[in-house]
Amino acid sequence: MKYCLVAAFLACAVALSGCDTLEDASQSVREKFEPKQAVKSHTFSSPERVVYDAVKLAADTMGYRQTRGGAAQGEFEGVSGVGEGERAGSARQVGLKVQLRQTLDGNETVVSVRFTEILEDNPNSRMGMATETTMKDTPLYEVFFRQVQQALGARPAAQPVRK
Repeated sequence: MKYCLVAAFLACAVALSGCDTLEDASQSVREKFEPKQAVKSHTFSSPERVVYDAVKLAADTMGYRQTRGGAAQGEFEGVSGVGEGERAGSARQVGLKVQLRQTLDGNETVVSVRFTEILEDNPNSRMGMATETTMKDTPLYEVFFRQVQQALGARPAAQPVRK
């Protein structure tokens, strides 16, 4: 009996040693298995903080409300308003996840974005049971990058410092 317990304990320890770290556990299973092509990237010739402000402005212009992230984290997450789905009684929402990385020279920022479609078939019977899928072939990526570029072009030039 003692040997069975020790063998079972060792088997569990070996099985669990292959598990992801807590940091990786925050990702959903779907995100881990989705192809990396789902994330689109674009490089802008501005520092990270300036690009983050432009991302926020572009997301606001496109109708997204910020739900998470900040300039210090180099992340921005937002969702659109809830709309009607394809079927009666269903709901649809679009999510936006943006990551910003400054290049080594510090003069450029790489913006990676992923749009997701959040569908809830029947909110009356199963509240909170929505499915989220990455939107791969959508013009939203190009529209978003164009809005960020316009926001960067619209920002006022730096004023000279007077002494």
